[in-house]
Formats: sequence, C-alpha cells, structure tokens
Amino acid sequence: MRLLLKLRAEADQKDISLDYNKLQGFVYRLLQESDYASIHDKDGYKYFSFSNIFPFGDMEAGDIRNFILASPNRNVIEKVAGHLATCKDSPIHIGDCSFSFYRFDSLDHALPAAPVRIASATPIIIRIPEYNYDLYNVPAAERRSRYVYWRPAISFDAFVKQLAENLVKKYNEYYGTEIATANLFEQFFFRKPVHTRLIVEGKSYGVAASMWEFSWSYMSPVQKQVIRFGLDAGFGERNSFGFGFVNVVNPQKTARSATP
Repeated sequence: MRLLLKLRAEADQKDISLDYNKLQGFVYRLLQESDYASIHDKDGYKYFSFSNIFPFGDMEAGDIRNFILASPNRNVIEKVAGHLATCKDSPIHIGDCSFSFYRFDSLDHALPAAPVRIASATPIIIRIPEYNYDLYNVPAAERRSRYVYWRPAISFDAFVKQLAENLVKKYNEYYGTEIATANLFEQFFFRKPVHTRLIVEGKSYGVAASMWEFSWSYMSPVQKQVIRFGLDAGFGERNSFGFGFVNVVNPQKTARSATP
C-alpha cells in the first residue's frame, strides 16, 4: 500500500530530491509520530520504502512537490495517514526546506495484466557476497573483503540473481513462507550506474548503485506475489534509507482515501 503526499513549498528553496538522509529523517519522524517508532529499532529488513521528492528541481514558494511512502504492512500506511489527518495544518520540515500539506492519498497499486513494466525511481543497491565471487566470475580487481556492491564491471547475471534472492528472502521473512529463490525476472534493462552515499551512525560511506527497468510478457503466480511485495517493500538493499523504490510504468491505481 502507498501513501502519496502532496506538499506545498513555503518559500523559494533548493532541490532536496537526492538528499536521502534528510528524506529518511522525515520518514522516521512520521513513523515515530504514528506510533511505529519500533520499525527504526528493528534489526534486519524494515519493510517500507520511499520515493524522492518529485518532480526534481529547485522550488519557488507555492510549488507543489510529491512524496510517496510505501509498505506491505497496510497498518503502517493507515496509521501514518491517520496521523497526517490530525496535523495537516502543521508545518513540515525536510532538511532546510519548509512545506505545508496540500493533500494526501492512500493508494492500492494493482499489477496490471501482462505485459508489465517496472522502473526504478531511486537507485538499487545490491551486494555480491564474497562466497559468490567465483560463481559470478567477479573480476579480481573488483573483489573486496566480505562483499562488493554490484557495478557494471560485474556480470548482469550476478545483479539479477542477487536481486531475486534478496526479494524472496524478504518476502519469506515477512510472510513466514518458504518460497524457493525463483527466476523472478524475464527482461531487464540497465539504465545507468549511480555513485551515492550512505550515512550510517553519522559516518558517510560511498556506495555503487544503479537504475533499471524490468519487463514481463507473462508473470507466474509466484512472480506476481513477490514482485507485488517488492513494489512496497523496495528492490534490493537499504530500502529504509531511500534506495530501491520502484514504480509500475502506467500503473492501475485505486484511490482509497483522500484529504484536501
């Protein structure tokens, strides 16, 4: 389930669409104020993802910007929506930027009938563990102790298989199932590499990430279940940091509720 926030810029201000750390802080405040602070302290996967601020670009006072929070846990989205309904007149601060709520909508996204296309809206991070270096013929120059972040010098097969393994692992942990790692992807299109940074406990780390598009002419029931889950939980790693947020291209959307 997804929550689309429309925010009105309260002043002329700089673009913050790529300031993942500031957006993460905003999301955690929303979760904390909605009595879901425990998500922040949970070990392992957090089971939510979020978009950039969009459209990109510097803002003038009165401009409308969008932001999406997604989670397979409907209760999380409904609780955040309920919290926003009680404080829609309160100012919103994201980093140095100031906004007011214009409106918000709770949305259910249904996977359309095949063909299906999904595109990454924020970079996808995938780690190749050291024990798989030989399996994927990772070049010696790219090998690091413990793991390496996928980059174009490593095979595309490594990216897709590790992405599928990550999605199935998250799905099984969330639902308590034992689905075997499947061939989730039919066609995949590498768009561009991205070098970004993670801020963990106040320290900044360089990370290799990438932008992709995926398409299916047919989806099995297992593919539909896991990919649908990934639309809300995120693709790849560090979803709670703002990475791996994906969208269906030309999705079918059903508005659940709206607040002006």
